[in-house]
Amino acid sequence: MADMDKDIETRKDPAALIATASVDDINAEARAAADEEHSHTFWEAVKLYPQAVGWSLFFSIGVIMCAFDPQLLGQLYATSAFQRDFGYLYEGSYIVSAPWQTGLSMGSPIGQVVGAFCAAYPMEWFGRKKTFGACVIFTTGFVFIQFFARSLPVLLVGELLGGLVLGSYAVIAPAYASEVCPLALRGVLTSCTNICFVTGQLIANGVIAGTHNIDSHWAYSAPFAVQWLWPLVILAGLPFAPESPWWLQRQGRFEDAEKALKRLASRGVDVRPTLAMIIETDRLEREIESGSTYTDCFKKINIRRTEIAVGVYTIQVLSGIYLVGYATYFFTLAGLPSDQAFNMGVGFLALGFVGTCLSWVLLVYFGRRTIYNTGLAILAALQIIIGILDCAPNYDNRPGIKWAESVLMLIWNFIYDLSIGPVCFVLLCEVSATRVRGKTIAIATAVQATAGIVMTVAIPYMINPDQANLRGKLGFFFGGLAALCLLWSYFRVPELKGRTYQEVDIMFERNVKTRDFKRYVVEREAVTARAN
Repeated sequence: MADMDKDIETRKDPAALIATASVDDINAEARAAADEEHSHTFWEAVKLYPQAVGWSLFFSIGVIMCAFDPQLLGQLYATSAFQRDFGYLYEGSYIVSAPWQTGLSMGSPIGQVVGAFCAAYPMEWFGRKKTFGACVIFTTGFVFIQFFARSLPVLLVGELLGGLVLGSYAVIAPAYASEVCPLALRGVLTSCTNICFVTGQLIANGVIAGTHNIDSHWAYSAPFAVQWLWPLVILAGLPFAPESPWWLQRQGRFEDAEKALKRLASRGVDVRPTLAMIIETDRLEREIESGSTYTDCFKKINIRRTEIAVGVYTIQVLSGIYLVGYATYFFTLAGLPSDQAFNMGVGFLALGFVGTCLSWVLLVYFGRRTIYNTGLAILAALQIIIGILDCAPNYDNRPGIKWAESVLMLIWNFIYDLSIGPVCFVLLCEVSATRVRGKTIAIATAVQATAGIVMTVAIPYMINPDQANLRGKLGFFFGGLAALCLLWSYFRVPELKGRTYQEVDIMFERNVKTRDFKRYVVEREAVTARAN
């Protein structure tokens, strides 16, 4: 009877579980949780963890803000009122000079570099929830600068300061999603980071499509004001959001971790085994010395994982994603009328939205490695075809070629958001050790954004009519880079579908070859031996 009472108290108090249970007991609970997660189908997991789905999507709203601002700015370069108020006269029409385009567009990538590194420490000190709330409050304030800007220097200050905060959302959202979702939902919900990027870009294009004909400052002031909508939604719901149970466990707050798990699951779900799995995974990572600092990300045990995270994220830039921000401008330079160019810009991102939704189906049935490499190969081929079309004789008098290039850009964006766009965020979360996940994502984000800074400087000079005026010949540049990236990803990106974080830790510790990840068997006996 006493033993029964003790067991009841232990189940009520996770701290008692840690204090009284042996390593073998915790490991057995962890194995039970892992087996149960492996057995769930996608829809079963949705029914068991509906709150995890909802709160993961809620934290991803920050990514919409992160995507909205730079996309908005790219579309403003093709807006008449913005060109007139911030540009100069060139051959009978107003344009914003390439140096100022570069400077203004620097806010997002520079912000991602600084914001990513700055966000990682508060995320560990104060948790995902408080860090998210603080960032949203700062964003609300910096939008005022953009809204009231009437000169390029003031707008530049607003973009740079705003970008510093916006960069943090790309770290917080995937980290939170990966820590509140069960295995069966992890791929889809971490990939939602990409659909939020697309949603932010699509909303920006839609807003500009509705305001670009206004012949006053409201053509650009009104779109800037739209950014105040997201903080209202987030700050209203954030007090009710649960904190990451992985973070709470690392703070020794086991009872709070159990409460968070219960809030993420349906009633009746026993979260005790899940808590044991979190504890055991954290213990394993401490044992293999995965560490918890930026320096630890580059130690032998983690360096391969950091390389893969950095690689899959940076490939987004190298394959040509920064052209998305210049889509409408590209269509205009290709010779399409202004209204058609703006409509094509909206259609461009609408296809991306559909592609990301369809990627969820692929993620349920196909491996990450297969989707990523196949998509990257198609993207490289499409870019090269665009480059070839742009070399056609008598290009200026053949509108059919201009339309063909524009349609291929639409297809390119669809394939991107069907493959490497969403799968990148899945790999980013799955490949990193849980103790350094925030910092690994921050490093990958910073490197990706640094590559973005290079593209932000280069693209205006490559695409502007008063500079290189390359038009579709950019396809050769990005197509060639994408082909080189495909070669790297084939040999370095492993298959992680259906693997728990503990299994991933063990396979990387054993230095399993990239192509063997899919079929590698992590035996229970090996996990138990590791625990002992």
